[in-house]
Amino acid sequence: MIDWLLLRDIASWGLILLGSAAVVTGALGLVRFPDFYTRLHAAGVTDTAGAELIIFGMMLQSPSWIVAAKLGFIAVFLGLTSPVATHAIAHAAWMVGFRPMLGADLHYGEDDE
Repeated sequence: MIDWLLLRDIASWGLILLGSAAVVTGALGLVRFPDFYTRLHAAGVTDTAGAELIIFGMMLQSPSWIVAAKLGFIAVFLGLTSPVATHAIAHAAWMVGFRPMLGADLHYGEDDE
């Protein structure tokens, strides 16, 4: 006999933990990456993938279908708006002349002797 509630709990907690790991990884990327564009990429991926996984895990734990539907609408909204917002920020930075680090610029922390 298969315990469906146990399988649902395992799947939902797996999604929540995976999404949390993605968020922590993105936070580390914000601290460790060398320039604005790579940090923006870490934030954008974290915002989209990490939040989506957490929401899907919450959908599996929802007490009713209406709560799951509301969480589904939030997931669709985040999935559509987060990449657009990240692109808008990157485009605005590019338009004002903020350029990414290339080549020799990436060798930060080394002595220039």
